[in-house]
Amino acid sequence: MKPAQIETFFATLQAANPQPVTELEYTSVFELLAAVLLSAQATDVGVNKATRKLFPVAHTPQQILDLGLEGLESYIKTIGLYRSKARHLMETCRILVERHGGQVPRTREALEALPGVGRKTANVVLNVAFGEPTMAVDTHIFRVGNRTGLAPGKTPLAVEQQLLKRIPAKYLVDAHHWLILHGRYVCQARKPLCHQCAVSACCDFKPKTTG
Repeated sequence: MKPAQIETFFATLQAANPQPVTELEYTSVFELLAAVLLSAQATDVGVNKATRKLFPVAHTPQQILDLGLEGLESYIKTIGLYRSKARHLMETCRILVERHGGQVPRTREALEALPGVGRKTANVVLNVAFGEPTMAVDTHIFRVGNRTGLAPGKTPLAVEQQLLKRIPAKYLVDAHHWLILHGRYVCQARKPLCHQCAVSACCDFKPKTTG
């Protein structure tokens, strides 16, 4: 994908959705962190269903700790890998209380030091909560980056670095959301909906699907 095509690609996505947001439901930075941690290998819909019951009861690190491990598990048992996620979230809450005054840190290094928080989760928090131009490469973004020719790479980190280099600065803060939504609803894994795609003319993928 050439620079002019990249400009058109993001201008088109921006025009269709000027203020994209995450589909995870949250009302604070901590709730966002917890929701993203729980969303690994799970759908946003499934996570939202669980957190709609959890967050009204426990929406701070100390309140999660007060639930205890079994109490937390009872709220999130519908989410895949819930036992390990519950352990990670409890330990993360303990560190937030003991080392960060119960607040979510604003640096990548401090975020990635939290159990269950890898580079992708840190990127989501930095981008969504703090407005930083980071790129959290999930399966959708990895697929879109490679399939379209926007940012080819063999690893999520390689795709992330290509995206940060190739996307014009004015689109970077929102690009993560546009690409996830595009991959989730249009550029789908098994059969991309090329015939419905507003940016198919910019894309290197051949042959286009026709319906």
